[in-house]
Amino acid sequence: MTTTLEQLRAGQLAGTRRLKLACGLSEFPREIFDLADTLEVLDLSGNVLSRLPDDLPRLSNLRIIFASDNPFNELPEVLGQCSQLSMVGFKANRIRTVSGQSLPPLLRWLILTDNEIEALPAEIGACTQLQKLMLAGNRLRTLPEELASCSRLELLRLAANRLSELPAWLLRLPRLSWLAFAGNPFSEALETAALTDTPSADIRWDELKLEQQLGEGASGVIYRAALLTRREQAGRPVAVKLFKGAVTSDGLPDCEMAACIRAGDHPNLIPVVGKVKDHPAGAHGLVMELIDPQFTNLAGPPSLESCTRDVYDADTRFELASVLRIAYGMASAACHLHRQGVMHGDLYAHNILHGGQGRALLGDFGAASFYATDDRDFRSALQRLEVRAYGCLLEELIDRCDWLAAEANIAAKLVALKENCVSEEIGNRPLFDEIAAALRQLTGAGDRDTALFAAV
Repeated sequence: MTTTLEQLRAGQLAGTRRLKLACGLSEFPREIFDLADTLEVLDLSGNVLSRLPDDLPRLSNLRIIFASDNPFNELPEVLGQCSQLSMVGFKANRIRTVSGQSLPPLLRWLILTDNEIEALPAEIGACTQLQKLMLAGNRLRTLPEELASCSRLELLRLAANRLSELPAWLLRLPRLSWLAFAGNPFSEALETAALTDTPSADIRWDELKLEQQLGEGASGVIYRAALLTRREQAGRPVAVKLFKGAVTSDGLPDCEMAACIRAGDHPNLIPVVGKVKDHPAGAHGLVMELIDPQFTNLAGPPSLESCTRDVYDADTRFELASVLRIAYGMASAACHLHRQGVMHGDLYAHNILHGGQGRALLGDFGAASFYATDDRDFRSALQRLEVRAYGCLLEELIDRCDWLAAEANIAAKLVALKENCVSEEIGNRPLFDEIAAALRQLTGAGDRDTALFAAV
């Protein structure tokens, strides 16, 4: 909740652990230091700040700082002196320079999306706790080789930069699971081909009647709509996603649209009806099948504390048959995408719609990337990277699964499959077609196993 400067100055916030101020600040309010004994999370986004005070480390308990949508032109070096700081977010500033001195020793999560950064410092290799690095929408042409030392790195966003290639060492990071690199010169031709060469119906804007808003994400707004036809006066119910056009934390909306179209048909993907044509404001959009409202997100996105792992409702439980059906559906969908040269990049439970009894649909292609399928080594490396994300999902499902004693054999095999998927020996990870085959083979132990898998 946003507080006011007046509340801060009146001493009404004593003892607070979280402070958010968005009130046109041009200077750092010194009264914040009155909270030094307790303050852990400081959000100064949406102001006009361009520097932080040299004595910021007086906030000795500060773990998280946000300063997005400010005119900083460099990442403040004083951040590197904050001994407990683990999360730094300076999205949508004007940052061109990132000094090695600006990186705090316990850095776990760094957000520098939508800036003007041309290079990262070699000192980033010393950030041994780094798990999440978000750099979409900058001007990076290369990555420092020292980043290879960040062995805990799990999520990396490189979309919409100026990279001519992905370095080979990057794909050898033992825990990297969620990667986005669309919108760079080396993948541009593939993205263009996905939009121009993949068959997709054009749906005129005047054929659509927008109804209520269903949701909004970083890349666009989704509406329920009616697709008007000559035969149906009331129109066919559909969903319409209108893209905002700005770079998101994951990448570019045009790349998301290209990936949705390129993905094609699969029973565990949301079907695309066509592209919006002739929008009066020139907006890009997709028309998709309207999903039964019984389908809800399988989990919530990662929290500040969980960093890279999704958050489930405390009472979420699954029967083994549902776990098998979800697991098989997601492996099959991922296998299908990689055959098209598409890496989802965000294979998470919060991007899966679940309709009960294991019915599942994979959505949200905002972090999807394209690659040439004839490059066997690159294809295999990217797929094994995404298999680790799948393994994390499988682990979460297993942890919330209630199985009977008679199902212990299947459960043990499922756990073994999960261990192989998250192995830090990347070459030992199975590919998605092998995962799908392994799940099918779980029916081979007996009649009860066959009955469990029959719904998959």
